[in-house]
Amino acid sequence: MCGICGVITTNGGGVDEAVLRRMTDVMTHRGPDGSGLYLRPGSGPSVGLGHRRLSIIDLTETGRQPLSNEDGTVWLVFNGEIYNHAELRREMEDRGHRFRSHTDSEVIVHLYEEEGEACARRLAGMFAFALWDERTGALVLSRDRIGIKPLVYRHDGGTLLFASEIRSILQHPGVERRIDWEALGLYLTFNYIPAPWSIFQGIRKLLPGQTLCFRGGALSVTEYWNIDRRRDAASGEADREEQKALLFEALDAAVRRHMAADVPVGAFLSGGIDSSIVVGLMARHSPRPVQTFTIGFADMPLFDERSYAREAARFHGTEHREIALTARDVLEAVPAVLESFDEPFADSSALPTYIVARETARSVKVALSGDGGDELFAGYRMYAGERWASLYRLIPGFLRRVLIEPLAERLPDSRETLRTDYARRMKKFIRGAGQPFERRFLAWNEIFDRAAREELLRERPEVRMDLGEAIVRDRLRERDDDNINRMLYADVKESLPGDMLRKVDHASMLNSLEVRVPFLDHRVCELAFSISGDRKLRNGRGKVILVETFKDLLPPLLHNRPKWGFEMPVSAWLRNELGGLIDETLEAGRLSRQGIFDARAVARLVEDFRQRRRDPSWQLWNLVAFQVWHENYMVGSA
Repeated sequence: MCGICGVITTNGGGVDEAVLRRMTDVMTHRGPDGSGLYLRPGSGPSVGLGHRRLSIIDLTETGRQPLSNEDGTVWLVFNGEIYNHAELRREMEDRGHRFRSHTDSEVIVHLYEEEGEACARRLAGMFAFALWDERTGALVLSRDRIGIKPLVYRHDGGTLLFASEIRSILQHPGVERRIDWEALGLYLTFNYIPAPWSIFQGIRKLLPGQTLCFRGGALSVTEYWNIDRRRDAASGEADREEQKALLFEALDAAVRRHMAADVPVGAFLSGGIDSSIVVGLMARHSPRPVQTFTIGFADMPLFDERSYAREAARFHGTEHREIALTARDVLEAVPAVLESFDEPFADSSALPTYIVARETARSVKVALSGDGGDELFAGYRMYAGERWASLYRLIPGFLRRVLIEPLAERLPDSRETLRTDYARRMKKFIRGAGQPFERRFLAWNEIFDRAAREELLRERPEVRMDLGEAIVRDRLRERDDDNINRMLYADVKESLPGDMLRKVDHASMLNSLEVRVPFLDHRVCELAFSISGDRKLRNGRGKVILVETFKDLLPPLLHNRPKWGFEMPVSAWLRNELGGLIDETLEAGRLSRQGIFDARAVARLVEDFRQRRRDPSWQLWNLVAFQVWHENYMVGSA
């Protein structure tokens, strides 16, 4: 895992080496093992490439980047892992190419020589890379199919900047820091900013499965991969047992490939179904006990899953480490985590993810995780909610409007206790259940609904309030399938790369730990979307076919375990230890001077929360995270 960046200019200006070095070194956390620069001399476009290295495969100096082909006409900087590099290397050697190293990245250079810009479609792995081709004067950027690795860029006509992180692009003196108001509206809707938007005007995220080519001052973007958008209903669905056999084979092979490294490899073990399956498959291929890591919260029993992880570790005979934390340990990490994001991001599970990555990095350099299983096999409650919604709508509308919905709204809700958390879930379900499918899906995903966004941003008419709804609607309509798979597809295309994978990449890279996600091998993804929603979700229980397939690798305790999640008791913290964050960041005078959010609307949220009229803690956390980012990137760096 690494950090990459670069500059190419076609307007006659050169590349400032000092600027390129700053762009590179601001990402030292992504690659503490070394750095390298390439500056193109001579006439024509000026090019600079930067790289920070986290050594995983080929730890010698021959693995340093930027690296080139035999005659130095093609140069590469790369972030990620290519799991089929050994097969591709043999193929390239058979075609006469000579390798200088044993790294997986060098194969990309020679594959590009053979297949050009389309080379990414041959790669199996997680990656973001840039190739400079001196022969054609082209810079080629590409991002992996699912969006496991990030890649951002800025094009102003004469100069193209790119990097693994926004903070790297901001080191360039030609970049102005102006808020993209569409992106802010999306952040308030989803808690994150989906690609291609970023919080900064002019800085864009390359979408998963895309390749960008910059040549002669012109920029073009093509899609090299997507999930098939329809199942072939005419041919019928494959036999259930056949699908289970194919699924076992595909995920088993993915886990085996993901274990390859020249450094110690471990696994996150949460005690959930997905991570337990990954660990079970790792145990099949490891000659020694797998190293597993879990965190637990002794004074927060509602969020403590150590007993489940302990049972899975015992079942597979792993070398297990429990990281026992208190609420204070997590709270102490809050400032560092909030301040580490270079654009607003408000998923509270970034906190425990950061801590487990920090503690795991003390023992290993690579960890496998179970991320992606929920989005492929219907693990979240929301998918079960889609099944229950059809039953809810059978209740006469009069009874729903006059009796059920008013009673539900009066229930106290929060994530502080099991009882109030059930009430919170019930309210969220009811808010969406009576609406049409596309609106229902958005209602279950949005943080601030449209009315709340309009109230908050009444001074910002430039914000497109319906943009989030349009994104959701378009994604749901891209797939011709059952509603469950349409929901899963939308999540794989949007919330998975924008939220879940963003969180994991960010938290792990802050700790120089490489996290690999075998569920998101593109062959596993393709197979998952050939399976109907009815085989993934049955009687309100998700992951049915997944559990059936890997039942022998799961301890009995986990066979029927419901999804719990990795969120934090934000409402309790904002009432107590973190209450000062609200007072400091959402103070009326500060909001008025800032001129973004309506101070009266924010004050009503705070009053509702503190008077316990309702629990808008997640909305307040969203605003606090934005304010911390704004102070660091728009005020402190202005």
